[in-house]
Amino acid sequence: MKLYADSSSGNCYKVQLLLSFLGLPYDLVEVNVLSGDTRKPGFLAKNPNGRIPLLELDDGSLLPESNAILFYLAEGTPFLPEDRLGRARALQWMFFEQYSHEPYIAVLRFWRKYQGRTRESEPGWAEREEKGYAALDVMERALMERPWFVAESPSIADIALYAYTHVAAHGDFDLSCYGAINGWLDRLAALPGYIAIAPPPGRA
Repeated sequence: MKLYADSSSGNCYKVQLLLSFLGLPYDLVEVNVLSGDTRKPGFLAKNPNGRIPLLELDDGSLLPESNAILFYLAEGTPFLPEDRLGRARALQWMFFEQYSHEPYIAVLRFWRKYQGRTRESEPGWAEREEKGYAALDVMERALMERPWFVAESPSIADIALYAYTHVAAHGDFDLSCYGAINGWLDRLAALPGYIAIAPPPGRA
């Protein structure tokens, strides 16, 4: 397999993290979004949406979208529940991640670390920060009731949400008051096969 990715991107990291947990071999093709690599004809021929990550399978099939890739790779493994409701619960949290979490926590990280924007310089900062904390509150309540988001073992829902939550401080989010989230972050980082995300190339 080939994974077209930026290793400092949370959406790409979540795929790399699952591949590492599963011990699956793959070739990493680094793609520089800031340099416009995803808008070049060669890449657009593979993914017309011009986004990473993109997984190229051994037979040449192409699969974009990070959470779709997670679902595909997790099939038949402990990271995807076998029961119908469990699988739906995993998807529930993955949809939550893309709709209620990533647009706020990931975007502020990008603004801060990649573009050097600040709360003072960016009019939309406060609104995104508020919605990011709202997502963290939802996660905290869920994790106060159970160790993982689905059932009693880690799943792709946890990996999807971990990717940007564990670097939320890059967007100036303060996780110090989220005891359940911090415990969950520690549990996932202690799993065999864990790898760290690459540091972003942005400003201090």
